[in-house]
Amino acid sequence: MAENRAELVVGAAVLAVAVGFLIYATSSVGAMQSNAGYTLTASFRSAQGIGVGTDVQLAGVKVGTVTAMNLNSETFRADAVLTIRDGVDLPDDSSIVIASEGLLGGNFVEVQPGGSPFNFEPGDTVSNTQGSVSLIELLSKFVGSGSD
Repeated sequence: MAENRAELVVGAAVLAVAVGFLIYATSSVGAMQSNAGYTLTASFRSAQGIGVGTDVQLAGVKVGTVTAMNLNSETFRADAVLTIRDGVDLPDDSSIVIASEGLLGGNFVEVQPGGSPFNFEPGDTVSNTQGSVSLIELLSKFVGSGSD
């Protein structure tokens, strides 16, 4: 009888920990998917290396996230929807660049601020963009130019 009681207590403790973990995981996912902020759209010739969830950085500080990626069937460019957190006002002549963390690192979206006194409004499209640069393309151009 004492053995059954011990099993019952251990089972209840395991169940309580599992429920606590589930609540924590659910709240963490909700916090990560929070869309507090405003959206901008940026169109890239090549968006290789980024996707939904990629960080948007300004001066090395995360200021937003890529929240959607779509292929524009009219321009055949990759349209990325960026959610920028509230309180980060970007000049409307800023540029958006897909940058690399290094040779072995991943890519991120970098905001290079402009000097305009006017800021982007929610839903605006950023016209000054630069897509990702393929390391293989660069190497092949370098090797190809050396053989001339």
